[in-house]
Amino acid sequence: MTKELVINTTSHETRVALLESGHIAELYIERSRERSIVGNIYRGRVIRVLPGMQAAFVDIGLDKAAFLYVADVLDEMEAVEQFIEAGQPPRQPGEENGDERPPLPPIEELLQEGQEIVVQVAKDPIGTKGARITAHISLPGRNLVYMPTVDHVGISRRIENEEERLRLRHLVDIMRLEGTGFIIRTAAEGKSADELKADMDYLVAMWEQIDQHRVDRGAPCLIHSDLDVTSKVLRDILTEDVSRIVVDSAEEYRKILSFLDTFMPGQQFRVDHYQEDEPIFDTFGLEVEIARALGRKVWLKSGGHIIIDQAEALTAIDVNTGRFVGKHNLEDTILKTNLEAIKEIAFQLRLRNIGGLIIIDFIDMEKEPHREKVHGALEEALKNDKAKTNILKISELGLVEMTRKRVRESIGRILCEPCPYCEGKGSVKSKTTMVYEIFRELQREMRNSPGYRMTLNVHPNIAALLYDEERSGIEELEKRHQKQIAIHARPGFHVEQFEILVG
Repeated sequence: MTKELVINTTSHETRVALLESGHIAELYIERSRERSIVGNIYRGRVIRVLPGMQAAFVDIGLDKAAFLYVADVLDEMEAVEQFIEAGQPPRQPGEENGDERPPLPPIEELLQEGQEIVVQVAKDPIGTKGARITAHISLPGRNLVYMPTVDHVGISRRIENEEERLRLRHLVDIMRLEGTGFIIRTAAEGKSADELKADMDYLVAMWEQIDQHRVDRGAPCLIHSDLDVTSKVLRDILTEDVSRIVVDSAEEYRKILSFLDTFMPGQQFRVDHYQEDEPIFDTFGLEVEIARALGRKVWLKSGGHIIIDQAEALTAIDVNTGRFVGKHNLEDTILKTNLEAIKEIAFQLRLRNIGGLIIIDFIDMEKEPHREKVHGALEEALKNDKAKTNILKISELGLVEMTRKRVRESIGRILCEPCPYCEGKGSVKSKTTMVYEIFRELQREMRNSPGYRMTLNVHPNIAALLYDEERSGIEELEKRHQKQIAIHARPGFHVEQFEILVG
């Protein structure tokens, strides 16, 4: 599978697309006014402690207070490793020394209102929620992640060779400062001691600079800003299987060369400066694929389709046969549609960056072997997804519950906003419903108003219906209450908006 990075940079926005076999697999967008704050380190002030939720709200200088859970205050390695996505399996009770993990102490014993604390953003503000923060500081490098406050050495589970795991762990353990910690990233596989030491020295020096800023500044304030989106993508996902990097900005081109020279001096990557007149995303056919990723319905090659509905904390995906009628029997048709849908679902989850709880409604399968085949295919399709996923078995109703780690907003939330007409509901009241609602309101007003004349201001489409098909309803109200109703069309009105004036 060939991989390419295509980077489009303007003064107001940067877009980075990861292509796999010529098709967009992941899209990263950063706007100058809406830059991600994940990885930023702040000196904050605790403004509220919530014993009932075992959490606290911390003012870090943003519009909304950030959320800090009790486990993110303690030296809990599971929480740390989940944050930095090292991929280690959670520690189970009784794993260490045969003892169960002690219960977490109450949050009020750890934090008090007004207390100042250094925290790092783990999740951007999403929807109505403030940022999720942690007191476990971690500084990612190319090969290592430095944890200055935790005494621990962890290693990515994507490094499967046991001898290599032992070698890397031993090298890092003997080089690290006492009381500090490191997570060995997947990119460190095969790296020499000198390469790991260079990464380690750079991260330690960075922390010393951050620690000095912490002393110099008062809360709330930003004391360290993480890399921009291009550098972050190069640091986190650039591997030897990326055949080339194409960028349309001369300044960004020079910055990429400098970054590669600093962090990956021993590796050779092809970097091309795109200078054609046609926009770079148009040349690679990416604008069409991005537009497709914003649609609710996604067609499959067979003629089936999936429907993706995203809510605040849950995404529902419905699989349908659509125009596909199959060739042999119903069970084979259903199985083929479900298997084809799995590939598209895995692709769309990555591209749209959908996270949280996800419910997939597969077409009902009567045969248990078919259910197992679909479940296995879903697990296999999600193996290339860097975001952590957890999949439950298919229920008898054909539903699959799964979770996908969410750190940043989905592409739909970044590129779109709720419809001002339906306010995100996806529908508005019909014209007929609005007419009858107006009739009821007119009747209330007529009973209590002494005047002879009433003025009704409505949307033009509603006015047309009142003048034509529903005219008899207006005439009936006028005759019953001995009042005159004047109807005026207001082009600026919402279809559900109306105004009744007396006199």
